[in-house]
Amino acid sequence: MTKSKWFLPLFATALGILVFAAQWIGGDPGGGLVSLAIMTAIGALFLFGGRSETIRGLRGDGSDERFRQIDLHATAIAGLAVIAAVIVAFVIELARGHSGSPYSWLGAIGGLTYAVSIVVFRIRG
Repeated sequence: MTKSKWFLPLFATALGILVFAAQWIGGDPGGGLVSLAIMTAIGALFLFGGRSETIRGLRGDGSDERFRQIDLHATAIAGLAVIAAVIVAFVIELARGHSGSPYSWLGAIGGLTYAVSIVVFRIRG
């Protein structure tokens, strides 16, 4: 995790600019402005919410061993939710008579990453 309180707010704003540009190119500049406003507001929340232990932990500048464990568990749960959604979407696409793409390759990326991680962490001890 980063130790600077500026990283996450700047990242959120940069992502908002990127999404704004993509929506502008796609012909929806109004939606892009809404996306930029939302991401900038999220960035401001992270920047100015410094008294909150949760926000400081998410930002990285107030992280301790306990919060790193919380982050690890939250990341695992989020990963399981995404993998479950990809599997369900893949099966639905197959049932509709489609190829299952893009869910097939998203599932493959998740499965391969998991398998390689198990091997690497097992070797590292």
